[in-house]
Amino acid sequence: MMTEERISKLLELETPCYAYDLVHLRATAKLALNEAEKYGFHVHYAMKANGHERILETFSSMGFGADCVSGGEVRAALANGFKPEKIAFAGVGKTDSEIDFAIEQKIFSLNVESLEELQVINERAGALSEKVRVALRLNPDVNAKTHHYITTGLEENKFGISEWQFSELFELMEQCHNVDFTGLHFHIGSQIKDLEPFKNLCNRANELQRMFENHGYRFTHLNVGGGLGIDYDDPDNVENPDFSGYFKLFHDFLELKPGQELHFELGRSLVANCGDLIAKVVFVKKGRKTNFVILDAGMTELIRPALYQAYHRIENISRVESPASERYDVVGPICESSDCFGKAVYLPETQRGDVMAIRSAGAYGECMASGYNMRSLHASVVNE
Repeated sequence: MMTEERISKLLELETPCYAYDLVHLRATAKLALNEAEKYGFHVHYAMKANGHERILETFSSMGFGADCVSGGEVRAALANGFKPEKIAFAGVGKTDSEIDFAIEQKIFSLNVESLEELQVINERAGALSEKVRVALRLNPDVNAKTHHYITTGLEENKFGISEWQFSELFELMEQCHNVDFTGLHFHIGSQIKDLEPFKNLCNRANELQRMFENHGYRFTHLNVGGGLGIDYDDPDNVENPDFSGYFKLFHDFLELKPGQELHFELGRSLVANCGDLIAKVVFVKKGRKTNFVILDAGMTELIRPALYQAYHRIENISRVESPASERYDVVGPICESSDCFGKAVYLPETQRGDVMAIRSAGAYGECMASGYNMRSLHASVVNE
């Protein structure tokens, strides 16, 4: 929340810098938990969104589970207080050592994304004399209606097991004596603001679960992924995102069996609005067609606009009382034309040395930073 007190503190930071507000994070996380608990749902934090230690500690202390997509994330989850029985491990390319570590830690579930992976997990569990809990990630072929780079539930995507493979899958499941098939897992994409794709997912999940029931399989849990989007235009709205409508939809349309748990893996919706990228204006470059505000932060600090053509609200926090009267292209210093945070952005008349806040950068920001152009990675700061 951009209060006068917070702005005053941000103006004093060495830039570029990520600034996190744990007060806002805890309020958002509590709201999500309250809505999920109305229906007895379980929420895992999708660690790929932001792996900052203080953020991980906050989620673990509040009772969240962890959704991991690498062995490194599993280790970080354990190191920051997440209980093994609340850790789910997905990802299409788990190595043997990652699989072994997850089995040895007796985590809640390894979420299997291919037939070959299932064979390997069964073999590794046998070699360790263990029986491992597995959820089958199925590709539901549901269009999330989001950017094609962050769509994960279509037949053309690399994620999950598709229906045309089910005959072979059922045969393989009968041979996996070291595996306990405990769940079905789905995930259709990210930054989904229209709830209709989630309704379509519910209908498809109901259909797929019935297929497995007809083959004699009963599951103790379903995992429907995450993907709930936020409104990047309005980061200070306490009702952003709509957790109430999101969880109610799954309650209304997903057919859970008696005693069956429903799990979610939320990332962006929990952390995006708790973080801002703070940058300083290095130069204001005048042009005949376009005026440029050049920052000391670039795509090395926040790659989403270059990678996904993503929008982030940009504010000149040095001049909050001045009207947004001028248009600028807000860019970074990186030697790439794609290094642009926003085009034709209305801002107060901006000068060298002004401080800018790129909002809603708490998700997929610092965790995707790079050292391209041999740039140094700057430390982040946390407001408790």
